Amino acid sequence: MKTLRTTRHPDLENLEGSTLHRLATRAIVLNGNDILLMYTERYHDYSLPGGGVDEGEDIREGLVRELEEETGARNIQVISELGIYEEFRPWYKPEHDILHMSSYCFFCSVDPELGEPRHEDYEVANGMKPVWININEAIAHNQAVMANSPKKGLSIERETWLLELIACQQD
Repeated sequence: MKTLRTTRHPDLENLEGSTLHRLATRAIVLNGNDILLMYTERYHDYSLPGGGVDEGEDIREGLVRELEEETGARNIQVISELGIYEEFRPWYKPEHDILHMSSYCFFCSVDPELGEPRHEDYEVANGMKPVWININEAIAHNQAVMANSPKKGLSIERETWLLELIACQQD
């Protein structure tokens, strides 16, 4: 799969130190101009559904599992690859200095009606919920959060960049 973009958090002067490598997936589910996203109340932002791939799990299996867990999606079909968004961020736990995350992004289809999500405790605590939203509204919302909110999360730049790329491909 091709690499779409590689970013480095501004707090990382170099990439020396102990690095945690994490594989993640991101699902792109479109229905016309609407896209299935996760709204996170804590950060007041929209993101693609997805998450970490478990040890020994195939990337596509992890994608389907995460999409089902986070959104309650049913009849999930992986359609095609978009690419990999690679990022280097500070890691704030003692065993590593740097997080190197590779997010594998795929276009998927699902039944339009969602079932009940199975959120993890931190997702519930952060106020995460699946929503269908116009992709351009989600982009504008995230851009406003990046410009005006001191509480923005670390992933909003990735998510907004990916949404902008997806929207350009829709035109």
